[in-house]
Order: sequence, then structure tokens, then C-alpha cells
Amino acid sequence: MNTPFDPDPISPQKRGLISRARGNFLTGLVVIAPVGLTIWLIWSVVGWIDGFVLPLVPLKYHPDRLIQDLLGLDPLVQINVRGIGVVIFLLFTVLVGWIAKGLIGRSAIHFAEGLVERTPVVRSIYSGIKQISETIFAQNDRSFETACLIEYPRKGIWAIGFISTGAKAEIAEKSDPSDEMLSVFLPTTPNPTSGFLLFLPRRDVIELDMSVEDSAKLVISAGLVYPNPKAQENGDEPIADLNARR
Repeated sequence: MNTPFDPDPISPQKRGLISRARGNFLTGLVVIAPVGLTIWLIWSVVGWIDGFVLPLVPLKYHPDRLIQDLLGLDPLVQINVRGIGVVIFLLFTVLVGWIAKGLIGRSAIHFAEGLVERTPVVRSIYSGIKQISETIFAQNDRSFETACLIEYPRKGIWAIGFISTGAKAEIAEKSDPSDEMLSVFLPTTPNPTSGFLLFLPRRDVIELDMSVEDSAKLVISAGLVYPNPKAQENGDEPIADLNARR
């Protein structure tokens, strides 16, 4: 019977083998996990779209039925052709977009939106979804201009934000007239799609040299993944040296 004071019964050689095996397992997990999760996510999304689109297609035009007829297979043989629903969805979306750009399409959309605007509950839901869709899918160059550092939630504590634009309209008119006001989005970690909208004078905002994409990586990783390791290796100024940059 072993006591807590007895030496470890595992020999150093076995301990070394276990340590190497554990290290190899963790290394393999780091390699496999991103690839596996990416494939699983794409496969799941494609299957979800297929499950939504294919029931709207007549049964005789289903891809599995067409393959069965082409190869002369028994109808009881199940053939899962994944991705056809995605292709149909893309083609249908392109067709709707092409029609919507024409005169007839614009007139039909204007007429339908007029009906929706006269429906109390549907009006609120439709207008909200439309604004979100236009913001996400609008084909323009509006995006965050640059990454920055701001003191938040108090002086001495710094957070990464993204400068969207200068304050306009009533915000600019009623704020501090001595300095330009900036609209800064302060993301949360690890989900940068949520956060806070802050209006700050330019003197309180320190612009960063790193790109918006690199700053987003830093936020998502909770500071574990530094986005620009080459800059530190070359001896460049770290972003922590705030007093020298102000």
C-alpha cells in the first residue's frame, strides 16, 4: 500500500513517454480542431439551407430523384446530394436582385412596402429587419476607419475601440465645440459584434498603427494572440507606451 510520502511509482522513462504523448495529442488537437470545426460548420449551414429550400422544389425535380431516374436506380435507394439547395438559393437571390433593380421590380417593392406600412405590427418588424439588412449587406465602402485606444471605463484603464466616423448633426452641434467629436465603437470580448457606442473628443483618442482586422483579432483572442509579432521582434514601439504617444 502506497502512502502520500512514497516515491512516484511511474519511472522517469514512462513519465517522459506520457509527457511526449500528451504534447503530441495537444498539438494534433490544435491542428485538427480548426479544420474539423470549419468543415462541420459549413456542412451544417449547407444542410440547413437545403432543408429549407428543397421542400419548396417539386418532388420530381429533386436532385436525388433526377439522379435515380438518370441511373435507373430503385426509388427506395436514398441519395443525399448536399448543396443543391444552396445553389438554388443563390440563383433565386440573384434573380430577385436583378428584378428588383428594374422598373417593374422597384414599383412592385414600393407597392408592397406601402401595404406593409399600413399594417401596425408588421410595419415595426419589417422596418427593423430592413434597416439591419441594409446596414449589413449594403454595397458601399462604409466601415471602421481605424483602431484606437481610449481610456475606459476610467482613467488609467485602456481599451481598444474602432473609429467609425466623426460625430454629425445634433451630436456634433451640442457636444464640446472646442474639439472634434469621434464616434467610437467599443467591442466586447470575445464577441466583438456587441459593444458600446461612445462619442469622444479627438484629444482623448489615440489612433493605432495596426489594422482594424488585427485589432479585432486581439479583441477576439482576449489579448492572447498579438496581431503584429514582427513589429515587436524588430524592436518597434509597443502600444503600451501610451505616455510617449500622447
